[in-house]
Amino acid sequence: MPKKQEIADFLAREFPQTKCSIEDVGHYTATIRHEVGHAELRPGGTVAGPVLMAVADVALYVAILHEIGIVPLTVTTNLNINFMRKPAGDAAIIGVCKLLKLGRTLAVGEVSLYSEGSEQVVAHAVGTYAIPSDARRARPSLH
Repeated sequence: MPKKQEIADFLAREFPQTKCSIEDVGHYTATIRHEVGHAELRPGGTVAGPVLMAVADVALYVAILHEIGIVPLTVTTNLNINFMRKPAGDAAIIGVCKLLKLGRTLAVGEVSLYSEGSEQVVAHAVGTYAIPSDARRARPSLH
């Protein structure tokens, strides 16, 4: 099980374009932070949908990698998101992920997204990731 810093180093090396940072990672969970600036806003002063989707995707990836090890070719196969209320344009986006299923071939999780400082969910996502066969051979005990 890789540590938080190992996953953060991997993300910085392989995804230098991301503004996401890891706040916390635990058993089947991850919390991600994305600072919001002018570039992340859409008309109306709210955070753009693709930013919220990116935070959800990174949260899922981090939670899965924490459980299976750093397997770079673990990939998103599906991501559904519901936008529930307007996120604050002047607050970081916080994504809280919980894995619902971690199988040998697929992982499924949900992510609740918040504007920092608010307890109201601004978006909710559910995603599925495919786990490559070489990871399954290396870690046959996944269930």
